[in-house]
Amino acid sequence: MTRYATVLLDLDGTVIDSVDLIRESHRHAVRHVLGVEKSDEELVANVGRPLTEQMRHFSEEHADQLLSVYQEWNAANTARLLQAYDRMDTALARMRDAGVRLGIVTSKRAHTVALAWDVLPLRGLFDVVVTADDSRRHKPDPEPVLTALSQLGAPASTAVFVGDAPFDLRAGRSAGVATIGVTWGFFDRAQLTPERPDHMVDSVAELEAIVLGE
Repeated sequence: MTRYATVLLDLDGTVIDSVDLIRESHRHAVRHVLGVEKSDEELVANVGRPLTEQMRHFSEEHADQLLSVYQEWNAANTARLLQAYDRMDTALARMRDAGVRLGIVTSKRAHTVALAWDVLPLRGLFDVVVTADDSRRHKPDPEPVLTALSQLGAPASTAVFVGDAPFDLRAGRSAGVATIGVTWGFFDRAQLTPERPDHMVDSVAELEAIVLGE
């Protein structure tokens, strides 16, 4: 028997390897608009929040310009830099075959998610995809997770939210679902541990085993 009947997952850094794409998109925008260099850690510190919030973190005054430059560079380089995580597609397919309902809960806008599906055609594995366009509040607020559960007609008591960011784990916990932190994305184990996830995994195989109760 599966441990969880519903598995909701963050997209960037969890289901798809967009770490290089997003980091370098930030680097290009900050360099081009602000004329400054920032460390890798500074560039991705707020990944998981909506892009507009991330840009305001860099500069309130230039947030709109940063967003525009980021989006243009990101779209032009998605096909080149976006990567698949090894075995993610087969793990998700096994979960579906076992009767698990799958959903994506992301802070990306719908049109940006569509760019990712063009490169990595995983959309058919998911019963629901909740983007930043589908809720008024965003992670770490629980609203996006609750929106996904509502669309699925699924109770929180048998659901889990899987993510690589502290914002994911806070949103899941606030929504009343179990949480799984993954360490292969933007944030490491030390950054995720304070959020007290129910499980922490270092590989897709571990994630699959927990969901399927193996």
